Amino acid sequence: MEKLRPRVLVVSLGGTITMTPIASGGVAPALSVDQLLASVPGLADLDVELETVDFRQLPGASVTFDDVAALTVLVRRSLAAGVHGVVVIQGTDTIEETSYLLDLHHSGPEPVVVTGAMRNAAMAGADGPANLLAAVQTAASPAARDMGCVVVFADEIHAARRVRKTHSTAGSTFRSPNGGPLGYVVEGHPRMLVERLSRTPELRLGGSRPTVALVTVGLDDDGVLLHGLGSRVDGVVVAAFGAGHVPQRMVPALQELVAAVPVVLASRTGAGSVLTGTYGFPGSERDLVARGLIPAGFLDPFKARVLLHVLLAAGTDRDGIHAAFAAAG
Repeated sequence: MEKLRPRVLVVSLGGTITMTPIASGGVAPALSVDQLLASVPGLADLDVELETVDFRQLPGASVTFDDVAALTVLVRRSLAAGVHGVVVIQGTDTIEETSYLLDLHHSGPEPVVVTGAMRNAAMAGADGPANLLAAVQTAASPAARDMGCVVVFADEIHAARRVRKTHSTAGSTFRSPNGGPLGYVVEGHPRMLVERLSRTPELRLGGSRPTVALVTVGLDDDGVLLHGLGSRVDGVVVAAFGAGHVPQRMVPALQELVAAVPVVLASRTGAGSVLTGTYGFPGSERDLVARGLIPAGFLDPFKARVLLHVLLAAGTDRDGIHAAFAAAG
């Protein structure tokens, strides 16, 4: 019996990897998926059947929740039609958020791989072709199954739930501070260091479009941004100091806010978990959780905002939101 070639769908949202110089200066999205694939050395030698879709042509900063929801529908239909894996090309500005959003809506075993580039095609040492090759190799590999959505960049494979963009220009920008990479692409083959990854149960696509604010706490913050916020948004994520601390004088404003909308407590540090019971002073994590704030665990503020948006869009009540963050964080 003849072995079937893996089918991989490559979908483009745009981003630096697709950008070329424009007459008015700088670069902007222009290249199609087929043009990108034609520029990748070694891709034609892979025993992989490629399908392509030019889905959007946007810089990463302009991708929306609605764009990713529509992409989720396309991914589901393609996987149901027999595609073995999916590669999503997009701008790096929002990869850490969009990849997690895709992951929340994907519970199947097939790899969904997000990649992009830090250097556009007109620059010396453009990294797009290498990243795209590694992403296709990962999406086609049985080794990447049951890992959910992953980000492949600079031959590293990162879990969507953990990955962060940590540098504005470096090619090695994507890191996973909590746990490190899941694996590496070595000599064209994904080699996983993790045999099994705990995955969040798939969340359904909601019909509403909630507004979730992200408020970062700073030195001597008086909470002025919180006043009246509960009447203008559906939920809030607070990026607090350290293990989940805020200035004491912010507490009354947070108490008022949590009475109006769900408020999630995350850490602005970029790594580590929010605590729940160590510190006891006013404005500590113990104090804030007792007042009704929802601890985000290991989820950073950006991913906490994505999760809260998905839960609110699906109409999840506060108990359900608490349970979902306990499981995901």
